[in-house]
Amino acid sequence: MQSNANVKKSINLQDVNLPQPNILFIYTDDQAPWALGHSGNKQAITPHLDKLASEGLYLPNAYATTPVCSPSRAGLLTSQYGYELGIDDWININPKAKTLTGHQFGLGLDSQYETWPEVLQNTGYHTGIIGKWHLGKEDKFHPTQHGYDEFTGFREGGAASANPLLEVKGVETKHKGLTVDVLTDYAVEFLKRNQDNKFALSLHLRAPHYRFLPVAPEDAAPFADMDIQLPHPDYPGLNTKRATQLMREYLSSVKGIDRNMGRLLAELKHLGLADNTLVVFTSDHGYNIAHNGMWHKGNGFWLLNENPAGTDNIPTGQRPNMYDNSIKVPTLVRWPNVIKANSVNLSTMSNLDWFPTLVSLAKGKISKDNIIRGQNFVPAFLDENVILSTDYYATYTTLHQSLTQMRMYSDGKHKLIRDFKNTGRDEFYDLVNDPQETTNLIKQTLSAKHRHVIANFDRIIRQKMQNTHDPVLSELKPHTEQ
Repeated sequence: MQSNANVKKSINLQDVNLPQPNILFIYTDDQAPWALGHSGNKQAITPHLDKLASEGLYLPNAYATTPVCSPSRAGLLTSQYGYELGIDDWININPKAKTLTGHQFGLGLDSQYETWPEVLQNTGYHTGIIGKWHLGKEDKFHPTQHGYDEFTGFREGGAASANPLLEVKGVETKHKGLTVDVLTDYAVEFLKRNQDNKFALSLHLRAPHYRFLPVAPEDAAPFADMDIQLPHPDYPGLNTKRATQLMREYLSSVKGIDRNMGRLLAELKHLGLADNTLVVFTSDHGYNIAHNGMWHKGNGFWLLNENPAGTDNIPTGQRPNMYDNSIKVPTLVRWPNVIKANSVNLSTMSNLDWFPTLVSLAKGKISKDNIIRGQNFVPAFLDENVILSTDYYATYTTLHQSLTQMRMYSDGKHKLIRDFKNTGRDEFYDLVNDPQETTNLIKQTLSAKHRHVIANFDRIIRQKMQNTHDPVLSELKPHTEQ
């Protein structure tokens, strides 16, 4: 989201003549911003990802505009908010009703929306996606209807972490082995087949999505006897035993991702593709384990010995949230001899920014009638001191489990979350003095400064909702300050 802050924008892209790179876009599932050694977390064992960061650019303030799978993935592909596409929540198969819920189009991402793989495909790239889709199971929502020349993976949201059933050349095939390894095997094979082509490969890993196990013995071994340090260990009533076990398993799954990243990067080098391949590593949203007494992502769960009472819209045990750990994502970008090694850019890059950025690098042409909410981040890639944005906006309307209509805005110093469906669930945090978001100030006596910030942020949220035709806006009662 464009910030009003005084930011540096010193690069004119018309003056920069870059070659069209190959693109390898690695997209993990539920990887927290803290689940990366390069972030400073000594418990995360990610040597290959840390090396990738040292060879390229690290964006510590990258984020997703929603903290759950399907709308985030739809936003990545289209550069629009999930509600603009009719996808508010994760697309869910209800085994009792045998129907899908989650959006108005009845089951997936409609092909009327242009995607960046489609633009790249039209530009001459051979495009492929391997792994998780979660944007519709019916054939009319198939990845090949959205700009991918080939697809190997699973269309639904979930898959086992071992022995997966994958669609290969249109046929569902049972595989043996760990899913993270099997998917990487297919990615390596794709690179070999297309080493003489201009390609864009999206590898959408299933890890580290719950259930985290099984993992390879070598990925689990370092954590077996590790003295796990939990965030917020003194949270009242925290189930530390379960939290510790979840953290061991989660970090083991992340290590499996890292091991396979090593395989991919080695293959790029072996094939002589490393120098002209843009490698992106990021995730669909973040994750929590014991943070603020909960675990999971936007549709979080309490991790306590005894759960607080539920409400009409929020069942007991659930904690829908828009914490930074649910919103922010680990993000690394490498392109040797173009992107400066060991650089850090503090811009708040969103998942909506990938469309214009990748299309720019590929020298593609976006349709004139397309709506693009993101911005081109190539200037920030070329100069770590170019700050394109310093604030962030995110949305989350829950449709399964709990029912909320949350909208969030932050300038990096403060953060306001409005839940337009549940009176009394608004949240306000002072991120400078409370970066872990432990204290909801809106429930306290507010200072004049904080009241002013809240009023200003509320106006920004409502203006953003209006500008993007947010359907929640039409349901709101006349505004009254809280």
